[in-house]
Amino acid sequence: MPLLHRLTRTDTTPLPFTLDGIPREGRAGDTLLTAILTQAEALRRNEFSGAPRAGFCQMGACQDCWVELESGERLRACTTPLVAGMRIVTKTGGSR
Repeated sequence: MPLLHRLTRTDTTPLPFTLDGIPREGRAGDTLLTAILTQAEALRRNEFSGAPRAGFCQMGACQDCWVELESGERLRACTTPLVAGMRIVTKTGGSR
């Protein structure tokens, strides 16, 4: 079950992306954090404890919302805009 439920901006352009190999859909103007949390119950898992994480500061000042693209590029989910066709990975190395 998703952590977030979209209440507004349902009429914006849909943007397809892939999350951990599963096709998903966000909206134009979404950050990666918003796009992921409207599709999943957690952004990622803590590297040390395995506890679910959903971001912390929401403004790019902490290190809690890092996700990766399939290419290996690391991105801050809270400040990175969603782009159609992104292939996002939150479960790398079995630790997230």
